[in-house]
Order: sequence, then C-alpha cells, then structure tokens
Amino acid sequence: MEEAGGAAGAVRAVSRRLVRPSIGDAPPPEDIHLTPWDLRLISVDYIQKGLLLPAPPAGGDRLVGTLASSLARALGRYYHLAGRLAVEERGDGTVDVRLRCTGEGAELVHATAPGVAVADIAGSVYTPSSVVRALFPLNGVLGADAAVDSLPVLSAQVTELADGVFVGVSLNHSVGDGFVFWEFLNAWSEINRGGGATSDLRAISARVHRRWFTDASPVPIPLPFSKLQHVVRRFDPPIMQECFFTFSAASVKELKARANDEMAGTATATISSLQALLAHLWRAVSRARRLPPGKETSYSLAVGCRGRLSGIPPGYMGNALVPGTASCTVGEILGRGLGWTAWQLNRAVASFDEESVREWLESWTREPQFRYFGSLMSGGAALMTGSSPRFDVFGNDFGWGKPAAVRSGREGKIDGKATVYEGPDRGGSMSLEVCIAPDAMERLVADEEFMDAVTMLPAQHQHG
Repeated sequence: MEEAGGAAGAVRAVSRRLVRPSIGDAPPPEDIHLTPWDLRLISVDYIQKGLLLPAPPAGGDRLVGTLASSLARALGRYYHLAGRLAVEERGDGTVDVRLRCTGEGAELVHATAPGVAVADIAGSVYTPSSVVRALFPLNGVLGADAAVDSLPVLSAQVTELADGVFVGVSLNHSVGDGFVFWEFLNAWSEINRGGGATSDLRAISARVHRRWFTDASPVPIPLPFSKLQHVVRRFDPPIMQECFFTFSAASVKELKARANDEMAGTATATISSLQALLAHLWRAVSRARRLPPGKETSYSLAVGCRGRLSGIPPGYMGNALVPGTASCTVGEILGRGLGWTAWQLNRAVASFDEESVREWLESWTREPQFRYFGSLMSGGAALMTGSSPRFDVFGNDFGWGKPAAVRSGREGKIDGKATVYEGPDRGGSMSLEVCIAPDAMERLVADEEFMDAVTMLPAQHQHG
C-alpha cells in the first residue's frame, strides 16, 4: 500500500479501479484531433482541484461503490474523459497526438487518512502542502507522459479523513481547461446526489466535444518532434509557502469601486472585480518580495476565448485559453496605485479580440510554443493566475452536504502562482490560493493593507 504526507497525516491508498462509461450512454468510438489550445498544454501537469466535504452517512466500500456508479454515468455523458491520448510517430521528424475515445475508463482511487482532520487542511490560511498533494492522484504526471504511457486522462481520489471526505480530481490539461473540469465535476456531483434523470441530460445535450479549428489550420497538427517525450522538460521549483485567502463580496466590491474611482476620466472601460482583486495581490506581493522600484514585474493571465471568438460554441469541451501578460516596473505599480495596476491587467485581457485570437491560433500551427511553468521562475518577480471565480465550486453537493473548502494539488506550483475560485459564500466573494517564497509569504500575511481586505473564516488562523 502507498503512503504519503508524513507519519502523523499519512494518506494510504486502499484500492484502485478503472471506471468505464455506463453501457448505452457513450457514443461509438472516435478520434478527436487536438487544437493549438490543447497541444500547447501537453507539456504541463494535470489540472488538480479537490473538494473538502463533510463526512457521509456511510463510508468505506459503500461510499466508493456509489461514487463509482455515478462516475460511470457522468463519463457516459462526458465520454471523451474516459479516453486515452494516442501518439503517432510519422517518420518525418513530427508526431501527431489525438484523443482516442474508446471508453477505456477513468481511474478511481479509494484512500484513507484517519490522522487528518478537516481543520488540518482548512483551519489556517497556511496550506499543509505535503498532505494536500497526497490527496490527489497522478502527481507529477505531465500530459505528454499520459500520451506515451497510455494513462487515464481523468483520475479521481476519494480520501476518507478523520471527520470528512476529500474528493480530488486530476484532469489532463491537453484534454480540457477549467471550464471542462468544473462542468464534469458539477455533473458527477449532481448525478451522485440523485439528480440527473432529466436535468443533466438536458444540460449535457449542449456540450460540444469535437474540436474547433481555423480554416487555415492543418488537421491533425504535426508537432516538431521525432518522439513526443522530447516536448517534456521537468523543473524542480524552489521551496514555497502556500496560503489560501478569501475576500468577501463586500471587500471585492470595495476594491473594484476604488480601482474604477482612481481611473475615472482616464480609463475607457470598466475594471472588473477580478482585475481589481488581482491588482491588490500584485501590489502586495511586490511589497512582500521587497523588489527594487526599477525591477520589471509581470502578471500572466489565462484569457478565456469562449464568447470572445464567434466560432466557439458555449458548451465547447476543449481548451479555449490564450496567455495574456501585463508588464511594468515595481515602482510603477506601487507608486501609481490600485486603479492603474488593475488597468494594466484590463488592457492585457482586452488585447485579445477575435482577430488577434485567430492570429494566435494560426501562428501557433506554424511555430508551436509549449507551456513550461519553470520558465516563469524569473527572479521572483512574476505572478500568474489561472482558473475563474465563475466556476461553480460550492454547488458540488454529492448528496451529504456542500463543500467546506476547495484546494488544488501540485499542478504548476511555482513562486508567483495564484489560483482564483469563487468564495464559499458565493454571491461575489472570491478566494485566492497563493504560492510565493516563505519569507515573502510571512511579510504578505503581516501586510495590513493586503490583509484588511481578507475575510478570516471562523476556523482559520494566520499562524503556520
């Protein structure tokens, strides 16, 4: 049996199984060719997000059996997540990668951690990283690894804690983005709690699995490697501290109002709540890092293309993200204020219109560029944010109570990574999961200007 997370909080894997789509739900086998959005992310870790849930009425084999049954039904609807990535070496120095939808199944792991309590995970702003990462399957696996070794593109781990359950899900990022991840988890939880007879069928009917390409794109897109393994680069990130900060709806609203007031008369568009919150973080982290005024600092964002590109249907189930980056000096963001800093983020997002997104897609097919998180470790001056506060996190009730918290695994954890979620009280609240160097994190948590906007949850304390 496998153990992780240290002696006091060991996470022990009890069983593993492959869960295939329910018979009669899945369509005939097919191959789905991958787009530049998908292929760009074959070099990174799986998306790893998980929910901390109350203890169910029945645990053990009964709990896992019920979850396996509902997972099979969910996979029947989202059949491509039961497939495998397949690689074809063309013999001309290029490879072709596709998603083979043959219903081989997703992995479901049952684990126990009787020495870990809910409060151990969510009782402090500090995250116990080694324990939380052990709550996820497929740690350290890159998208390309899964293609070469024919690993599942979706794996879930159900860990029974001392007083709760953690459901951690890992999704191959070249198969789907955060939209796809949460769409699937929403469906799985709804089916498990007894819904889904008609409601999920109606919702799933609008899902579009086949990928969208520009007219100028080759299909499939050849990658310039004789073997797919050549795309892989592994990095050893520096030691980091993770903290989880929640901002109430009122706090977010106040930051947005302040940012827009500061830019009144100069900005030509409204600064969003998220842009204001990330600007608040950018300024605070720059102070905490004690960066010199002349140092260049950057903030990279994943810009969603659903609704930004006319060819992308609303229920598109592939990746639809382009990278946007704002850059300036530390002195500028600290000297010019929250509004100016938020405006830099606003402009980075707004720079992607239909024409520029199509141009990005077409240029990628000519000269593929892959995502490498290690390349972002640029002297401790960069920040990056993925995910979205619009994703339905706290609606994922599996039938025995709503989530108490959300946490992520080791995916892309570098100095400067900040993941955004909807807040636990929803309605405009947001949370940020932040990774920076330990000394900088200590100063960030002690930064009154930053922490004044943070809502301390009843069970949380600030000490690591």
